[in-house]
Amino acid sequence: MILDFFKQKHECHHNRVPLDVEEAYCPDCGELIKNKWYLVRCACCNIKRSAHSEYNEIKPDTKFCSNCGGTDFYIEELQSINFVDVHYAVHKKVIIPQKGYTTRQVWVEKDEHLLSEKKLIGVRD
Repeated sequence: MILDFFKQKHECHHNRVPLDVEEAYCPDCGELIKNKWYLVRCACCNIKRSAHSEYNEIKPDTKFCSNCGGTDFYIEELQSINFVDVHYAVHKKVIIPQKGYTTRQVWVEKDEHLLSEKKLIGVRD
């Protein structure tokens, strides 16, 4: 029981997913990953603020805005990253859930009119 506690969780961090594509499959775990980019802006003066992701929550690096001194901010999701915003943007890799497929197998019997033999056909739902 104690040994189970100390066993490492092998959770994939998707480090080999390229950042220049919108979504791609992770070569380590096979999950479909979407790259998302976020900007933190001051709610008062709308200036970009540097930020980081902490415990899956996006927060600004400093408590106060360097332009107006305000504490309020909002998070803007970007459709694509621009080279100007790279220093301010926060990157997150989001797993896109895949629809599971079930496979049924159907046997086709030899028919007198057909010249084929028994064949196993896989059908995807």
